[in-house]
Formats: sequence, C-alpha cells, structure tokens
Amino acid sequence: MSHDSYPDAYIRGILNTVKTIAMVGISPKDNRPSYFAFKYLLDRGYNMIPVNPGQAGHEILGRKVYARLGDIPEPIDMVDVFRAAQYAPQIVAEALALKPRPQVIWMQLGVRNDEAAATAEAGGLKVVMNRCPKIEYGRLSSEISWMGVNSRTLTAKRANIFGRGVQRMSLARTTMTGGTTIDSAAAKSKGA
Repeated sequence: MSHDSYPDAYIRGILNTVKTIAMVGISPKDNRPSYFAFKYLLDRGYNMIPVNPGQAGHEILGRKVYARLGDIPEPIDMVDVFRAAQYAPQIVAEALALKPRPQVIWMQLGVRNDEAAATAEAGGLKVVMNRCPKIEYGRLSSEISWMGVNSRTLTAKRANIFGRGVQRMSLARTTMTGGTTIDSAAAKSKGA
C-alpha cells in the first residue's frame, strides 16, 4: 500500500472496526496534542489505554497508564504511536509480540517510518502513517468540516468561502445611530 495517501474507505474502515486503542507516548499534560487526541477518542466511545513508561501506574483521564504494550492485560485493536519516528520499529516489534495481535499500527502526524510499516504489514497489520485519528474521525464524521469547525448546521452544501460568494453587509443602509453611510447618502441623491 502507498502510504502517501489513504482512501477515505480505508481510514473509515479502521475507525469503524477498532474498539480498543493503546496510545503510546501520551502526555499527562492537558495542553499536549496526545492528551487532546486521547480525550477526543475516549469521548467518542473508544476504549483508550495510555502507554508511557514515565507515567506507569498513574492515571490519565481516569485510565491506568502502562509502561509498555506487553503490560496491558486485554487485547488491543490499534496502537496509536505518539512517539518520534525512530521509535516506531521498537513499538511495532512489541505489537507483533502480543497475543492476540492488534489489527492496526497508526503513526501520528509527523511520524513516518517505512521500515516499521513494512514490518507491521508483513505481520498482517494495517498501517496508517502521518495522520491523526482524532482529525480523521472528525473529518469523516463531519464533526469537523472542511474549514476545521463544526457549524452545527446540517446541509449537503459546502459553505461559501469568504470573498467568493459570502454576502457582505451592504453599505447602502441606515446606520444603527440613525445616520446614513456614504453609499446610502449617494444612493438617495441619485433618486434610488
């Protein structure tokens, strides 16, 4: 598989089938991207398991933190790698040693290791690199629109981009204070 782009069906299939996700490299700091992604996926109903050797035995968002994948006492469907690319081969090796094996290795934004991907795929795992499951979930579920926000409006039409179709406020109007704008006064003098 080419890891330069992924069909939406591939990403959607993964996000629809995995239930338990081990996030390797989660930070306990609530201002870190790993924390946001973990919380978002937890709020969407995924069974999130934090993995961070420096935090082992503590809790993050009410979930017990494990030092490594092998310490987790339940089956894992997906391993979300929030570590630098050079650590990916070791994490893949740990994942492949699990019984049962996870279905997916997902490397976060900025994380790409083709060697680790090839090893995981040779072991029968699906691989996603340089993507964030939080962003992909939001995009594919329409929680986050193409503009990056949720308008809370259900529609099949795309929003107009400012400057290309968005109506601006007319300058030919009466102001809130009772005066008129320059264009309004000019329009009245022309008999409009």
